[in-house]
Amino acid sequence: MAIVAGVDIGNSTTEVCLAAIDSTKVTQFLASSIVKTTGIKGTLANVPGIIIALEEALRKSKMQLTELSEIRLNEATPVIGDLAMETITETIITESTMIGHNPSTPGGVGLGVGQTVLFSQLSSLVAGDKVICIIPQGIDFEDAASGLNLALSRGIDIQGAVVRQDDAVLIANRLQKAMPVVDEVTMIEKVPIGMLAAVEVAEAGQTIRTLSNPYGIATVFNLSADDTKMVVPIARALIGNRSAVVVRTPQGDVKARTIPAGFITVFGQKGKADIDVESGANKIMETVERVQPVLDVQGEAGTHVNGMLERVRQVMSELTEQPLADMKIQDILAVDTFVPQKVQGGLAGEFALENAVALAAMVKTSRLPMQQIANKLTQELGVKVVIAGVEANMAIRGALTTPGTDKPLAILDMGGGSTDAAIITRDERVMSIHLAGAGDMVTMLINSELGLNDFDLSEDIKKYPLAKVESLYHIRLEDGTVRFYEQHLKPEVFSRVVILKDGDMVPIPSSHPLDKIRHVRREAKKRVFVTNALRSLARVAPTGNIRHIEFVVLVGGSAMDFEVGDMVTDALAEYSIVCGRGNIRGSEGPRNAVATGLVLSYLDREA
Repeated sequence: MAIVAGVDIGNSTTEVCLAAIDSTKVTQFLASSIVKTTGIKGTLANVPGIIIALEEALRKSKMQLTELSEIRLNEATPVIGDLAMETITETIITESTMIGHNPSTPGGVGLGVGQTVLFSQLSSLVAGDKVICIIPQGIDFEDAASGLNLALSRGIDIQGAVVRQDDAVLIANRLQKAMPVVDEVTMIEKVPIGMLAAVEVAEAGQTIRTLSNPYGIATVFNLSADDTKMVVPIARALIGNRSAVVVRTPQGDVKARTIPAGFITVFGQKGKADIDVESGANKIMETVERVQPVLDVQGEAGTHVNGMLERVRQVMSELTEQPLADMKIQDILAVDTFVPQKVQGGLAGEFALENAVALAAMVKTSRLPMQQIANKLTQELGVKVVIAGVEANMAIRGALTTPGTDKPLAILDMGGGSTDAAIITRDERVMSIHLAGAGDMVTMLINSELGLNDFDLSEDIKKYPLAKVESLYHIRLEDGTVRFYEQHLKPEVFSRVVILKDGDMVPIPSSHPLDKIRHVRREAKKRVFVTNALRSLARVAPTGNIRHIEFVVLVGGSAMDFEVGDMVTDALAEYSIVCGRGNIRGSEGPRNAVATGLVLSYLDREA
């Protein structure tokens, strides 16, 4: 009887499967364990993590290290990925044109149009003047309201107000006439006086309609057709806002400028192609598919893309002690996204959603330092260590222990840095592929599109469901159901969107509604996981046609995600493919496929 440990070194986690084997079969699977991978996969830094995982599995099965007959490692090819974001548009305000921002509590409601006047000038106006009042720093809300009411009683037609301090609601509640009031304009001294302006505030829960419509702005300011073309960037930057201010000045303008994001050159077996990053993700991916399999990718000098690609090469070169020139990018994944960018020249810290392209790149080395890992483990543990087989073959072997599967079978291993696919045909031929882009890219998209600037929080949003705390005793889950509590909830989560993480509630420090956060999360997963699932399966399908694959088993960390499995299953249902999360050995779920395959491969050696 031999006690064999299969060790799967992954990008994110190291897994162990421990089993007792006689000459013909596995008599018992004793235990499994999972720990975070130490160092980058396939390097000597993995050894401490492997030892911790082995000790944990042995402890569960109440065994000693000395009882181990053999440790079997997968041929872990060092794979490294990195991410970059290229913003390809930006909104710039020139001169004194002001566009609206979104203070959390604008006052009043409606649309007001008039000449801008300072609060101190109200007394010099005559009845009938249509004005927008500019209220600078240092004026108390009661004084501001009484000054506006006095002017209104004299017949001055005040259409709205722009306020420096956070007083919009306090002022609006004290006015004898309903009007829109926008506050928190930090550089109010730069708002031009004596110019035609429009102020709009929407009802709570609504967004503005006139100033986010080019023809609405044209109507307010009596613009010509040519002028209307020029205000499209203004309208676009205001879409989704609850409040807005637009001032018309002789020189003022808003431009939506395209930033030269640079180009990338893709070298493939079918030729070479240049593609401009600002062409968007679809064009980039069309280019990659046209020349694939990819041999290398290079970026234009001085761009973010080139910086990322070179960084990936540099890290891999240092790890494998090979020349930098030998490091080749094996794949890239591009995804269109939006990034909240501060509007250049804005007066109130305005943000606009700008177009961007997110890129994931991956480099794989052919030189395997696995023998060094095996030698180090033998030296430290005194146990025979064998490099047992190619990871894809082992994963398929493990996946076949899922009840209800048969050959031909494909696996999708969706991890943190890369998406791996492999297929085994009826005649035992195995094909596999590594593609860039997986869980880490989804986290980056969530982080950028929600403007969180917090990767840990974005990771939690990716992994756990959401809820809205509607009272101190109940929450509404993202599927619409309500959950009640006997004890009151923590006051800091009241009225917040929260992440339901391990029985706790983590409030999200942003004003985004639950539906928006959920939409961003789901779309990010679809654009990365579903896209990579389809393109990886098309690459490994013997005929190049996904429809000729019968069974797909999802394994790896991302397969455990609460919605990714359903998304991929749904996408593959169109191709009449039986797809679902793996259940390795009928008990492990999608985890432990490679480690189980390594243990099973011990029988081949005996045979």
